[in-house]
Amino acid sequence: MPKAVVTGVAGFIGGHLAQRLLDLGYEVIGIDDYSTGHYLNVPKGVHFWNIDISKKENTSILHSVCQDSDYIFHLAAKARVQPSINAPVLYHETNVNGLLNMLELARACKVKKFIFSSSSSVVGTTELFPTPEDAPCNPISPYALHKLIGEQYCKMYAEVYGLPTVSLRYFNVYGNKMPLEGAYRLVLGIWANQYKKGEPLTITGTGHQRRDFTYVGDVVNANILAATSEIAGGEIFNIGNGDNRSILDIANLFNCPKVHIEPKMEPLITLANNKKARRMLGWEPTMTIEEWLPTWLKSV
Repeated sequence: MPKAVVTGVAGFIGGHLAQRLLDLGYEVIGIDDYSTGHYLNVPKGVHFWNIDISKKENTSILHSVCQDSDYIFHLAAKARVQPSINAPVLYHETNVNGLLNMLELARACKVKKFIFSSSSSVVGTTELFPTPEDAPCNPISPYALHKLIGEQYCKMYAEVYGLPTVSLRYFNVYGNKMPLEGAYRLVLGIWANQYKKGEPLTITGTGHQRRDFTYVGDVVNANILAATSEIAGGEIFNIGNGDNRSILDIANLFNCPKVHIEPKMEPLITLANNKKARRMLGWEPTMTIEEWLPTWLKSV
């Protein structure tokens, strides 16, 4: 039975990934410190450990927990751009130091592959659309910078230490169990909460910002394909639908009142060039937000 470690297993994406791995017959070790995740996201059958991966004093127990693992899927992170601007040092400790600790652990345990969850935010503002993986990166927040550092660490560990690594850049992930409360929710989570309460949807700025929305099941597929493929060497893949919608387009699907609020610092457009993932991983998106949203709204 293959053995996989999922850090951030109590998070939205981590929980979905752990469940898929269990369904495929993996033994799954889940690691989370519950700083942002929720215990309800951890599937039954996961061997769960409440550990803060950013603390060096936890190295020995992490080594014991992860020994003999085939794969490490590293999703643990403090997410979102705006909170990282308010707490850059805290974000660095978790998102950079935590990643480095896990890379060292993967090297010591001689895992077959280390798969890192990165973000489309590493690119920052660009005029290249659809945006390829080799576009110049200009992070505009601590969170984005930390993800770029993570990609570079993964590539360096592959080249210097021979650790097989892959980085996946996610574009605006949505799906069942995404957070509806707290600082880490995305725009769909904010709107769903407002929708439930009968409040108008808040639109930042003009609402003409365009986003490439990606279904969580497709992100899970990308992780599995990245792990089981021959691809290594620190390769980076865009995991996005390859199309985008304006914020107003998505808000209109809710069919309820809207109100505009102050704009925030963010790219105007995200749009993934996903040809590399299609070609090298055999990955492709299977869901659009228009297909998914009406059914989900009935359940919230």
